[in-house]
Amino acid sequence: MKIIDRYIFKQFLTTYVFVVLVMVSVICVIDYSEKSDDFLRNNVSAKEIFVDYYFNFVIYITNMISPLLIFIATVFVTSRLAARTEFIAMISGGISYRRLMLPYLLVAILVASGTFYLNGWVIPQSNKARVEFEVAYIKRPFSYDERNVHFKIAPNVYAYMQSYNNRTHTGRKFTLEKIIDNRLVEKLSAEIIKWDSLKKSWHIEDYMIHRFTEEREYIVRTRGLDTLLPIRPQDFESKHNLHETMTFKQLDNYIEEQLERGQTKDLGKFYVEKYQRFASPFAIIILTFMGVTVSSKKSRQGTSAQIAIGFILAFIFLIFVIIGRSMGQNGAIPPQLSVWIANIIFAVVAVYLYIRAPK
Repeated sequence: MKIIDRYIFKQFLTTYVFVVLVMVSVICVIDYSEKSDDFLRNNVSAKEIFVDYYFNFVIYITNMISPLLIFIATVFVTSRLAARTEFIAMISGGISYRRLMLPYLLVAILVASGTFYLNGWVIPQSNKARVEFEVAYIKRPFSYDERNVHFKIAPNVYAYMQSYNNRTHTGRKFTLEKIIDNRLVEKLSAEIIKWDSLKKSWHIEDYMIHRFTEEREYIVRTRGLDTLLPIRPQDFESKHNLHETMTFKQLDNYIEEQLERGQTKDLGKFYVEKYQRFASPFAIIILTFMGVTVSSKKSRQGTSAQIAIGFILAFIFLIFVIIGRSMGQNGAIPPQLSVWIANIIFAVVAVYLYIRAPK
């Protein structure tokens, strides 16, 4: 790296770190003011608040808003260089506009690589403690209220529960059906099925088995049965931000398991989470490139106007991200496309601004 590269690299990286510290501090103060009543009501200790929750919250929120923060840092540094005529002097000295992009892109790639690693493996682990804290002290006690739940638990085998109580781990009106070639071969029916935490199995009480042949029907009644089913009490617990606590492999396994069971409801957020982890690092690079092109021209209004434009563009980018994620989670558009909408639009705008930028 040349002297000018080190100069821009240092300016950019230190500004980014400063912006992160300021923005995250503000967000934490606002978050604490909103949740302080919950902390007091549940008599949460200081260790739990600041170690179990806010330590992990800071990691999570920093990584999540890194694309916006690096864009703001880019605009701030570049507009300041342009205002002091340093940018013009560099170009006049024979350094190409493209060459001046290099230290910016180096920082962007560094941050993007760290973001990808954190998103895939580190943050899901730290999010487990944060989400558990939220479920325990901030969210209302969860009650499973879905009815008429169907599971595909094996090839040709389907389970059904009319209702389930997640506090007593008890299901009612349970049936287990074996269907081959669209013909019901066997059906187990029981009024109650309950999880035995000691045996780690399900206990079915007063069940009846119907076996069907082409000629007749056989009925067997039994008092009780302990059985292993590929259904767990965790399947009926709170799914609050569950997708944020999974690594790439865990996300893939969960999606595959739910598809095998025929449980496609709410899978959109898991798909979006998976693809967003790939799109976010690219957003950092795109927004860095765009930030330079937006603010490299010296403005009569000074750096404040360019910084204001940067905040406006960052806000517009955030809107596109939120809308895209929402549409992807709801199934309105494919989840792969939903997380890339903002990147695609801003990449096109960035290229256009680069072509129009004075060189």
